Amino acid sequence: MNRIFASLVCFLLMLSGVSAPAAEANATTETNATSDENGTKPGDPDSNSEGDETDKPEPPSWFDKLKETGPIGLLITGGWFMLPILLLAILALAVIIERWRSLKMLNTDNEALRQAVLDDLTNDRPDDALARCDKERGPVAAVLANGMRKYIVLRKLGYDAGRLEEQVVKSMESYGVHIVAALERHLPVLAIISSVAPMLGFLGTVAGMIESFNDIVQNVESGTSKNIVTDAAEGIRVALLTTCFGLMVGIPAFM
Repeated sequence: MNRIFASLVCFLLMLSGVSAPAAEANATTETNATSDENGTKPGDPDSNSEGDETDKPEPPSWFDKLKETGPIGLLITGGWFMLPILLLAILALAVIIERWRSLKMLNTDNEALRQAVLDDLTNDRPDDALARCDKERGPVAAVLANGMRKYIVLRKLGYDAGRLEEQVVKSMESYGVHIVAALERHLPVLAIISSVAPMLGFLGTVAGMIESFNDIVQNVESGTSKNIVTDAAEGIRVALLTTCFGLMVGIPAFM
């Protein structure tokens, strides 16, 4: 349960950590673009005076800011490969929450239950011990209840003490295998997500790099390219977003 809780916390921290630099980068880009349109630099005092003379544009709404900055803005900027990565993130988060809620039952006070069952058996009250186990929740109570049922049935059939103990222990071990399988349910899904999400991120990056280089070739052929590095930087930045989000989903799922 600690691993699942750590995966959930790691996923939320990584998601919040990426949104802050993205917001600063988008703000810087918008400032530079506005300065280039006005023909001035951001620190030029003439730009401030000209901006006061012109009509101020309407401030963007919170929904527009949400689409341009933060995790949602990065998801939109990353392209179509972000969609399957987002779906895998939602699935992984659902599995982590479901497993966390199920494994919380392991924190019950099992020592008190075992001692109470032992006292009931010592005082020859197997029916009370079975009722006590049925009232409790958790895998330990379920295994003890299975053993008590086997004990009561074999005792009525007249089994001797040696065969009775052997059959009860064998029944509890057999039932414990099913309990362990139930506790590990859906964990293979997290293993698959931890492998598939980074691969999708790498695939999105490769596709984005191909598209970025195609744009460079088109700009060079049309004569609109001023600097190849500048033309490639934006496309590469967008392409690397898929790898970033793929790792953000895969690493917590692997933990």
